[in-house]
Amino acid sequence: MITEVARKYVFDFDSTLTRVEALDVLAEMTLEGKSNKDEVVNEIQRITNLGIDGDISFTESLERRIKLLKAHKSDLEGLVSELRQKISKSIESNKEFFEKYSDDIYVISCGFKEFIDPIVEEYNIPSERVYANTFEFDEEGNIIGFDEDNPLASHNGKIECLKALDLEGEVQVIGDGYSDYVMREAGIADKFFAYTENVHREKAASNADHVAPSLDEFLFVNDLPRSISYPKNRIKILLLENVHPAAFDNLSEDGFSVELVKHSLSEEELIEKVRGVHVLGIRSKTQVTKKVLDAANKLLVIGAFCIGTTQIDLEYCKKKGVVVFNAPYSNTRSVVELAIGEIIMLMRSVFPRSTEIHNGQWNKTAIGSREVRGKNLGIVGYGNIGKQLSVLAESVGMMVYYYDVNDKLALGNATKCNTLEELLKVSDVVTLHIDDNKANKNFIGEREINLMKEGALLVNLSRGFVVDIDALAEALKTGKLAGAAVDVYPEEPMANGEFHTRLQGLTNVILTPHIGGSTEEAQRNIADFVPNKIMGYINSGDTVDAVNFPNIRLPKQSNAHRFLHIHDNVPGVMAKINEVLAKYEMNITGQYLSTDSEVGYVISDMDKEYNKEVVKALKKIEHTIKFRVLY
Repeated sequence: MITEVARKYVFDFDSTLTRVEALDVLAEMTLEGKSNKDEVVNEIQRITNLGIDGDISFTESLERRIKLLKAHKSDLEGLVSELRQKISKSIESNKEFFEKYSDDIYVISCGFKEFIDPIVEEYNIPSERVYANTFEFDEEGNIIGFDEDNPLASHNGKIECLKALDLEGEVQVIGDGYSDYVMREAGIADKFFAYTENVHREKAASNADHVAPSLDEFLFVNDLPRSISYPKNRIKILLLENVHPAAFDNLSEDGFSVELVKHSLSEEELIEKVRGVHVLGIRSKTQVTKKVLDAANKLLVIGAFCIGTTQIDLEYCKKKGVVVFNAPYSNTRSVVELAIGEIIMLMRSVFPRSTEIHNGQWNKTAIGSREVRGKNLGIVGYGNIGKQLSVLAESVGMMVYYYDVNDKLALGNATKCNTLEELLKVSDVVTLHIDDNKANKNFIGEREINLMKEGALLVNLSRGFVVDIDALAEALKTGKLAGAAVDVYPEEPMANGEFHTRLQGLTNVILTPHIGGSTEEAQRNIADFVPNKIMGYINSGDTVDAVNFPNIRLPKQSNAHRFLHIHDNVPGVMAKINEVLAKYEMNITGQYLSTDSEVGYVISDMDKEYNKEVVKALKKIEHTIKFRVLY
């Protein structure tokens, strides 16, 4: 019989239970409106850090800070109110742990009981288990010092305090500073957890038995009750191709471990890098192949920070239970604006005139320069981009025609064409906005170009392989087409550098390096949209807007565990899942199912108390692809 080891948990207060140093906050309050506020606050923070890292004695640190504060007893009520709003995120979400284990939890802090007691009382920690300093006041209530007889007012006072407590069992210290580690160093604490959720102090972290980026990590290591099943800091996210920094910030702030790589990786490099990664973020250049997916032993989700997904083997992702999200809307406006701009510049022959000026030649002429007003614009692909372009083109006076393989309702005065041929024959400008279906290769070739009007213009901001580049180059040289704007190419380099195409050097041809969606606004929108989808799936199981997976929007979990079961869509799996749940007498509070022709996705919400053997049984069900628990 294994006897469970009794444990006592000793918490620091500042920058551990709260996100801040309380005296810094007090300084901000008392110095509000003073001309030297920033200077004094910075000095207080500097002295705080010197004391925490053990570079000056704590007594000296405390004395110097209190002199600078010039605070009053009446300020403490406001300080407590401020601190209530600054509880550490993972502390706040794990209140159940403090309530359940309150008899084993102590606070030892070099802060002050006057503001610590009211905060920790709300976490079921009574004043008698809070060990901290106390202020001294003058007759008018000004804070003039501290109780110098309190051991916590002296250097290494935490050692003396913990030694005097003589706690039984394994003593674990959780704090952010070296002054917390010294209790472990002195041999009176068994373990020291460097708490880095709010601040990472290298001196403490390098000496710690364990680094805890959140309370979830500390609770996970000790197998204690916690608000989430798996600490987010253990979920590794790899972002490639220089995605917008906001994506890194969004995912990091939610607690995940995120690595940012500025370039794309070859298949061989990605196979090596993806092992142990839970989330992969890419743009258009990185190829996620079957070999990559076989190496991705922990991969749950892929985020494509772009519209296209042909660079990802979507079917094999589905077979492996890997959900894929993209950004179908976030950069559409950017593409539309570039299309409108290029149409106008092609019509006006702006680029030839600009090149002439750059070469020192003045050639003022109206030849080949036309207004877009009254011209026919043919939009091939009437989706999110095509429809927006339709509206903007009408606003500048163009007559809009469109063709789509699917039946799409016209916006404004746009005219639907029943065939591609019909659209090509009537359009002065043809602009392509079709998807990355492989069947669209050479969608516009020699035959289609010959159907276009003499002197028409072609714009391609969709996919490089949809236009036969040789046929386009020939049409431009012969004058069949008067100009073209191309942003995408059949083959594009993995990184910035040298590039060649047959279209280089041709008159009235605008060439851009796949920048249709590359605006600051679009990249920021994508950096918000895709991480939100990733976090929605990781945190709650939502698959809304997944491109390869049954879509389901789940209600928020409420005091329940959530079982996520991905399986082959074959008869009988749902019955087997419920058979297992019944065998282990599970109380189902909600159950949701979504399927497509190949995959089934079952979500079961359960009462919090359950037999852990049920997880093993659910994983063993035949045709299971992936299973995980959320709570």
